[in-house]
Amino acid sequence: MQVSELSALNAQVLIAAFVLSVIFGAITQRTHFCTMGAISDVVNMGDWTRMRQWGLAAGVAMAGFALLAYAGIIDPTKTLHASNRWLWLSAAVGGALFGSGCGSKTLVRVGGGSLKSLVVLLVMGLAAFATMKGIMAVVRVASVDQVVIEFSTIANLPHLTAMAFGVPPALMTLTLGLLLGGALIVWALLGREFCRLDNLLGGLGIGAIIVAMWWVSGHLGFVAEHPETLDEVFLATNSGRSESMSFVAPIAYALDWLMFFSDKSKVLSVGIVSVAGVIVGSAVMALTSGSFRWEGFRGTEDLANHLVGAVLMGIGGVTAMGCTIGQGLTGISTLGATSFVAVAAIMAGAIAAFKYQIWRLERVA
Repeated sequence: MQVSELSALNAQVLIAAFVLSVIFGAITQRTHFCTMGAISDVVNMGDWTRMRQWGLAAGVAMAGFALLAYAGIIDPTKTLHASNRWLWLSAAVGGALFGSGCGSKTLVRVGGGSLKSLVVLLVMGLAAFATMKGIMAVVRVASVDQVVIEFSTIANLPHLTAMAFGVPPALMTLTLGLLLGGALIVWALLGREFCRLDNLLGGLGIGAIIVAMWWVSGHLGFVAEHPETLDEVFLATNSGRSESMSFVAPIAYALDWLMFFSDKSKVLSVGIVSVAGVIVGSAVMALTSGSFRWEGFRGTEDLANHLVGAVLMGIGGVTAMGCTIGQGLTGISTLGATSFVAVAAIMAGAIAAFKYQIWRLERVA
């Protein structure tokens, strides 16, 4: 492959990622797909509809990833989430901190006209970058990242189970992906009055986009031998490995790209164009449906609450190595052990935050 061909392929990867993220933003805006919203509905109203949307999306993502891996279309050992190190404490602490908000929903709300979500996006991005490479990175690396369990194989359910029972990891990836993913799909579809257009669009659409992004990053963008370095490379990824949708670290990378645009070493990545795509997709859907509304802060307390939440989301999302999408759908689709801890911690943190909000409202009343 020539350098010119590599450049053209890199552009194809970026365009594909942008288009998928536009669709993601449009679907999320229309269907109100949101993991945090789903938890809130369950806690506050006992309504499981949006949680079933999430379950359907997670099930489709698991099954789709397993099929891609078994067919040899992507390599599950070369994803961002594939590691023999189980960072369970980082995932638990980061997930609990992140439970105060949602990165993807912030982008969708920006597209829908929310100026306060724009403030949250900027502060979350700064906090995320500080946790990746700044002062909070020093704290993170010296504390929670020190607590780790190392395995002789990839720390995910398929590889650990395959090692325990002496079966091929590829077969176990397919088996567990289809079993667990299928169980979630069946659970979602059996919900009373769940099978309506928006619910199916939210669950099936978002799950399919996660799978499609795995294909774009792990297959379309994979080059076995770079013409200059002779190394294998995954084009247009910040991690140098295959990635799918995530919205905390990519927001930080997007701000970095904007601030240092004239620096030729700062190039577009799948994550950066995904951030832009979700905002664009949400804005298009909001404008065409008539739901676009400018929104600002109600007052000082509202501003303070959102600023605190933004900082916690930035720190927590990086520490947990993903958000409600980055770990809650993308990470969990790989059946990674760290991802399961992160998702459980995010849900626990969200429930605690909602309970606190209810307590505050009752006291004010």
